[in-house]
Amino acid sequence: MTDVSPAPDHEGAASSSVPAEPGTDEQSAAQPSAEAPAPRSEGPTFEDLDLPPALRRAVADLGFERPSPIQAKAIPVLLQGRDVIGVAQTGTGKTAAFGLPLLAAVDPSLREVQAFVLTPTRELAMQVADAITSFASSIGGLEVVAVYGGSPYPPQERALARGAQVVVGTPGRVMDHMRRSSLRLDTVRFAVLDEADEMLRMGFAEDVEEILAKAPASRQVALFSATMPPAIRKVAADHMTDPERISITPQSSTVSSVHQTFAVVPFRHRTGALSRVLATSDAEAAIVFVRTRAAAEEVGTELVARGHIAATISGDVPQKDREKIVERLRDGSLKILVATDVAARGLDVEKIGLVVNFDVPREPEAYVHRIGRTGRAGRSGEALTFIGGHERRTLRTIEKATKQTLEEAVIPSPRDVSKHRLATLLKEVPARQERGRLELYRELIGEFVESQGIDPLELAAVLGAMTVGDAGPGAQNEDEEFTQQTGRHDRDDRRDDRHGDRRDDRSGGSRTEHGYTQYRIGVGHTHGAKPPSILGTITGEGGLNGKDVGKISIFGNFALVQIKGSLSPKQIEDISRARIAGRELRISEDTGPRGGAGGGRGGRDDRPRRRFDDDRPRHRDGDRGGYRGGARRDESSRYDAKRHGGRRHDG
Repeated sequence: MTDVSPAPDHEGAASSSVPAEPGTDEQSAAQPSAEAPAPRSEGPTFEDLDLPPALRRAVADLGFERPSPIQAKAIPVLLQGRDVIGVAQTGTGKTAAFGLPLLAAVDPSLREVQAFVLTPTRELAMQVADAITSFASSIGGLEVVAVYGGSPYPPQERALARGAQVVVGTPGRVMDHMRRSSLRLDTVRFAVLDEADEMLRMGFAEDVEEILAKAPASRQVALFSATMPPAIRKVAADHMTDPERISITPQSSTVSSVHQTFAVVPFRHRTGALSRVLATSDAEAAIVFVRTRAAAEEVGTELVARGHIAATISGDVPQKDREKIVERLRDGSLKILVATDVAARGLDVEKIGLVVNFDVPREPEAYVHRIGRTGRAGRSGEALTFIGGHERRTLRTIEKATKQTLEEAVIPSPRDVSKHRLATLLKEVPARQERGRLELYRELIGEFVESQGIDPLELAAVLGAMTVGDAGPGAQNEDEEFTQQTGRHDRDDRRDDRHGDRRDDRSGGSRTEHGYTQYRIGVGHTHGAKPPSILGTITGEGGLNGKDVGKISIFGNFALVQIKGSLSPKQIEDISRARIAGRELRISEDTGPRGGAGGGRGGRDDRPRRRFDDDRPRHRDGDRGGYRGGARRDESSRYDAKRHGGRRHDG
């Protein structure tokens, strides 16, 4: 493997005429404007690259003059017919780096698929397809079609039948079209894997392998990735011929202006700990990173419920909504963003003063990219990473690779939160006092003090507690328990479903309400199961009303559902065949905790599973989002469908 590693290009230093990644914040900065700095005089122009005349015209029409570093290095090599591995972040112009050579390899007179691009998400598939279409504006008779999950098959099949030469899609939907015989790859000349690390991390490894195997051995391959984990190296070894590696950014350098810390927090306590960290932070804005779309939605929803001004972005968020969210971050109306790695790539907002890794990244490069969202434009930043007691080795790997030692942080207590909120409020007192119009409040408070015989200082303390949301010791919650029960969490966090059906009686999963029957289904946290999807699937397939479903308790590899009365054999058969995240529910009446790993009647689903930091493909949910695993949980999530109004959610 040939390695071409130019000097690192300082982030943001690329010419304003360089085409940035579609759908990122850099895109607007990439357009020529009167205020933009003049293009760099050094380096080649697009005219210097050996592009066909039609592509040179398209690039000129788009207003681009000089290629970005990844384009300047990758385009000539790809035009020579060589395979390329490009290591570069989103926002560096990767789409043009592979899109222009791809179009140069396509013959528009042939109505057959000659090139395909695989992307991890449907959002990225649409963006890449739009970008390649814009590059092909001067090429007559060339059609680009995007295929992705969550969209009906017929329009995609008709576009393929018309003879589209370029296909951009998610691996799952590409596989579906291959099975339907609406897509054949035996005429492919050029293949691209975009965001390859995310694609494999999300569980598409087997699909990618099969798709590449179906293409002719003579096809050219371009692989672009922000990181280079072992799984990517394996793909290169198996499916690429003497690839030339082009690295644009250093893979293991951290931002010197970022104060990096970690905290050992059991997974079930992380949302509470996160809420307190955010409540006591003075950062103008914060980003919380999670591994999956499902986790992003869950954490974001919980933060909003706790009173935070938060929003969520993942690969499923439409580009127009993403732009609105980013603008809210910039104007200060949004304080917290919960994001997946792939959705946050290319995000550049100077206000971000805090990055929280809700779960520890598996690779050092991913860690670097995450914390690089803060400490920008000469500002200082904070980065906090939550780890489980069993993840210290992963943390040490990050420290070794980044040559940084992370300081252990202390999670704020509820007392700290109240103190911070009141201190912030008291800072505003002088200005409010100066503005006046306080007579009404003096009168009312004076009357109250006289009638109740309360000390004015005591009254001020009560009002302060009520203002910051401190309901007193009678309202002690699970978050408070975490701060008080030190020394117990590491043991609890290490327990997981590798030891079989380990239920905690406090979860409520073993207490069945009167008149209800408890059933076990074969999907859990590991597979991305969530209460709304379980409720919607069971009611839809079993012909039940939402009010018939009681508590739903989700564990690692299974879930317990309480159903009013009992299910008929036909209902059990129909529900068992239904799928969540690609897995059959296989519902059966619960008979209590099963044996150890591999024991009991659970069959292969109760066998110990390999951890999610290996290179095996993960479970996935069609084309619509990531592998549905993430950090392990041994206590169930609890959800009572009756208390939520028995609403049906289509899962």
